[in-house]
Amino acid sequence: MRYRLPVGEDDFAQVRREYYFVDKSPFIREFMDRHGAVTLFTRPRRFGKTLTLSMLRYFFDIEQAEENRQLFDGLAIADDAGAMREQGTRPVLFLTLKEWKRLDWSGMQEEIRMRLANLFDEYRFLQDSKLNSRDQQIFIAVLQESANMSTLRNALAFLLRLLEEHYGKKPILLLDEYDTPIQSAWSRGYYSEAIEFFRGFLSSALKTNPSLDFAVLTGVLRISKESIFSDLNNLQVDSVIHTTFPTAFGFTEQEINQLGMDLGCKASVPELKDWYDGYRLQGREIYNPWSVLQYFANDCEPRPYWVNTSGNAILAELMRSIDDEHAATLESLLQGGSVQAFLREGVIYSDIGDDEDALYTMLVTTGYLTVAGEQRIGYEMQYDLCLPNKEIQSLFADEILRRFRHYQKKSALVRLMQALLAGDAEKAQTGLSKFLESMVSAFDTSAKESFYHGFVLGMIAVLVPDYEVQSNREAGYGRFDVAVFPKEKEKTGLLFEFKTAATEEELESKADEALAQIAARDYMASFRTRGVQHVCSYGVAFYGKKVLLRIGAVQL
Repeated sequence: MRYRLPVGEDDFAQVRREYYFVDKSPFIREFMDRHGAVTLFTRPRRFGKTLTLSMLRYFFDIEQAEENRQLFDGLAIADDAGAMREQGTRPVLFLTLKEWKRLDWSGMQEEIRMRLANLFDEYRFLQDSKLNSRDQQIFIAVLQESANMSTLRNALAFLLRLLEEHYGKKPILLLDEYDTPIQSAWSRGYYSEAIEFFRGFLSSALKTNPSLDFAVLTGVLRISKESIFSDLNNLQVDSVIHTTFPTAFGFTEQEINQLGMDLGCKASVPELKDWYDGYRLQGREIYNPWSVLQYFANDCEPRPYWVNTSGNAILAELMRSIDDEHAATLESLLQGGSVQAFLREGVIYSDIGDDEDALYTMLVTTGYLTVAGEQRIGYEMQYDLCLPNKEIQSLFADEILRRFRHYQKKSALVRLMQALLAGDAEKAQTGLSKFLESMVSAFDTSAKESFYHGFVLGMIAVLVPDYEVQSNREAGYGRFDVAVFPKEKEKTGLLFEFKTAATEEELESKADEALAQIAARDYMASFRTRGVQHVCSYGVAFYGKKVLLRIGAVQL
């Protein structure tokens, strides 16, 4: 049997009728037994949040209950008689905010009016429920996109009340990607206006609302402090850091094995694991579902599918604000290392770039890092964080290049690396000089040797993962600046020692001094230990935007 894969499809009914479905229905019973008055699920983008929320919608919705019941035939939940008695028993209000993105607050207000008009149009039948004149005026104003922002701020609470009056039962609110407009506002500069609106928009619907049975929200982040949740005391948060439902989103090991078997691609599962596994929730290995489906849909070709589907503004902000020490930490992550941080789930946008722990928390909740371990320090938990898999590793490599402002010239950077590996010092010096001239300011070059060290280190990241890059490690009788070890020992390695000159005339002597240091302290020892047969060693001297390379004799 040949299965169609639901790449990009997030409507549960359509997926069940036309596509392969990884059975997530046991989550329904788990959720009914353990949910709060308001439950917020935070997971990375493209982790199946919308599809799971859609599944809840079709399960509980009182409209077309019998037709919807057939969608669950053959799924695990169908064998749970107690759970199935709850199927089709409640009115449901479903709204997704995933496309609520505009360049400014004026545009966002237009977006809000248009989206809420579309929502009210879905429930136009409520106008026949003997609405009083005031409610009728409000309903028409929202439909015609003429309502003021105060009215729109209370639109969800208003619609929930009308649903309860119409059905005689309290409705369920399902709100998908609630934080998308907040992230858009933060990145575009109208955060304060957006926070003020959405705080009222959600609080009026969620806080002790007598017309609400329960609510489920999904998003990437829990927004805190100046927050839309500051006065909500009935919120239960399920996140990648603290989770009650670890298998609700993403694919488990068992589901991946079954998927590989059903698609006749069982032999590809180990490769798939290297690329898309690595997220750990309550000790469970979780795979990125978007990338897994893309992998199978593209004839099992491993590529960074996920990183091409969402904006990386948060990671870019981290890279913009880090210093040389943190740049080295991120370089170590590329080599399979880890970083320690205290995580807190309430994200304060104003702290981004200033609070190291807030930045790392965002990197975890958005899927760029995962928790590898934890230990208690005093009254707090410190977490060991690492890159989850090869897919995210490739993203980090690109973002480190962006940090050093030559992402746009990646092809030129590759040519520079090729010249270094070929031992062409003259061509390599020309290439490095161009990068210094076009991308480094006079302020940057006023720094000491550490600046140039970090600058070159960021450039060399383009060689990962075929090469292992090490910085400031012991070898022979000292510590080399940068060494590049090929994963295949038949290939060429690179060794760099950096010096800064006080004058342009001193460049030559400083480059020679760097080469002499490589030889005197036997930095080549680390290559001999690995069995690498050919190494190009370079003494590199800098003065402002000027650079001089000397290549040394290879002795192994």
